[in-house]
Amino acid sequence: MKKILLVGSGGREHSIAEAIKRSPQKTLLFTFATAKNPGILEMSEDYFMTNSLNNFDDLKIFVEKIKPDFVIVGPEDPLANGMADFLLELGIKTVGPNKVNSQLESSKGFTRNLLEKYKIIGNPKFKSFEHVDGIREFLDELGGDFVVKYDALKGGKGVKVSGDHLNGIEEGYQYAVDCVKECGKVVIEEKLIGQEFSLISLVDGVTVVDFPAVQDHKRAYDGDCGPNTGGMGTYSDANLSLPFLTEQDLKSAHEINVAVMKALEKETGFKFKGFMYGGFIVTKNGVKLIEYNIRLGDPEAMNIMPLLKSDFVDICEAMVNEKLNKKVVQFENKATVCKYVVPQGYPDKPVKGEKIFIDYEKMSKDVRIYFASVDGMRNDLKLCGSRAIGVVGIAENLEKAEKICEQAVNLITGPVFHRKDIGTKELIGKRIRQMEEVMEM
Repeated sequence: MKKILLVGSGGREHSIAEAIKRSPQKTLLFTFATAKNPGILEMSEDYFMTNSLNNFDDLKIFVEKIKPDFVIVGPEDPLANGMADFLLELGIKTVGPNKVNSQLESSKGFTRNLLEKYKIIGNPKFKSFEHVDGIREFLDELGGDFVVKYDALKGGKGVKVSGDHLNGIEEGYQYAVDCVKECGKVVIEEKLIGQEFSLISLVDGVTVVDFPAVQDHKRAYDGDCGPNTGGMGTYSDANLSLPFLTEQDLKSAHEINVAVMKALEKETGFKFKGFMYGGFIVTKNGVKLIEYNIRLGDPEAMNIMPLLKSDFVDICEAMVNEKLNKKVVQFENKATVCKYVVPQGYPDKPVKGEKIFIDYEKMSKDVRIYFASVDGMRNDLKLCGSRAIGVVGIAENLEKAEKICEQAVNLITGPVFHRKDIGTKELIGKRIRQMEEVMEM
């Protein structure tokens, strides 16, 4: 009987928990979390509530009690704070990188400098600054197309793009100065034009195996309007690619992930083990790296995990024991569409404490429901103020997956909304046309 400890309690972690429980092996799931996820709670033998995922004293108490075979860390923050290092000292292996390799996400400057030092393709024009000197000159050099990145973790809110969040060089300069004052450094880059996609790879320090490519939608409202969010939904296509990607695009992104894995070991002396999540963009000049994350994406995990035909427990053990290969990781050849149900007013002034209702009986068998920022039990849920429920439709093609997803989302009622256009033929057609226009520029 294997004992597995899961850290985290969001929609991503719910999809991970479900994949663990689908394993043909006899497994016991334990959870270390700051909130009660009703879906994960139902699957867990024991559920330890802590005031912070970075409370390693609580973690030690729980780990010594349950003695897990290995740990899967969902969010980035505990990894960046050294959770994998701490667990290894206790003799426990972790699906997730150690602190020094977690800089791949926690420091934008570290990642850009790593690609530059080891001559890895995919870097835009960039500069890192620890002082305000030279910032304005570099912004002038980039003209009106630039990105300013807070060089530390900031809950997905540290990156600001000209034209989207920053109006003109002066606003860019002021935000860059604020970043330097707050965290001591800032990264400024050229703004890349093209179509974005996520390629998450399983990495054991030696081998890289890719999950299906996924596209996220950050804007709150239909038509890519409104404020940026943590992600309103995602889709993946039946051929494990995306409609606007070429075979070469995916190959380039894969090669960047492989090169970064090798560079990290040279740079830090430690092998990267866990999920390497590359946020890429296809430009006229090829595939470029936007940023890295060191964990499964949310909501990308909800597209990927239901498609796994392989035993996820075997995959995790292969990652931590350097035995990963493509034969261990197999997927169903299906399309998925995920739409997040979020509170009215999200992301700026979300309602909290209001009840929502789900008509489970009318849900298709091709739907997966993943709980995120909700409180209560499955039939008595209240909104907690952030993205509430991820709804995934699965089918042989995108058109059918989108319809299944949309029908299911409409069975969730209360003071909530969602993006209706994610995965639709119209929006995907728009993406393809935009990509064609980029190539003609």
